[in-house]
Amino acid sequence: MARRTDRQESPSDDRTVLVLLALLAVPWSIQRYADGGTTLLFAWGLLNTAPFGVTTLSDFLFVYTRGLPEYIFSWPLSVACYAGAVASAVVGWRRGREDSRVTGGLLAVAGVAQLSLAQGFSVQPGRTAWPLGTLALWAVAWWAYWPRAKRRRT
Repeated sequence: MARRTDRQESPSDDRTVLVLLALLAVPWSIQRYADGGTTLLFAWGLLNTAPFGVTTLSDFLFVYTRGLPEYIFSWPLSVACYAGAVASAVVGWRRGREDSRVTGGLLAVAGVAQLSLAQGFSVQPGRTAWPLGTLALWAVAWWAYWPRAKRRRT
């Protein structure tokens, strides 16, 4: 089986991996409260503005999960899918082989999970949530992996 060498069929490159890693700096969900407080939810944890505080994802999962609504567990699910996409991209970049459908699909599923999380937060009284992570994850999947996956089908 011959290895494909054209640009559209190539695995993730260093620029794509950097874009994926940059998603760690993007708030995946922003919750705004009626009293003026804001919570920024990242892949690594959450940041509260009033009162100021940071909670890591591991603390959230292993310390604060008792009694929380089910939709909140979309957060670690989306992070797991994102981590799988990053791993797939890094392996593809380092080994020269990657199935772009897997990497892009994991990003798309992570975006759906984040959308579910924001929707769950938005139905609470006095809170509005914006799924910024959904848009960012889907944009990267579309920009970096959709053209490759589309070409692979033909």
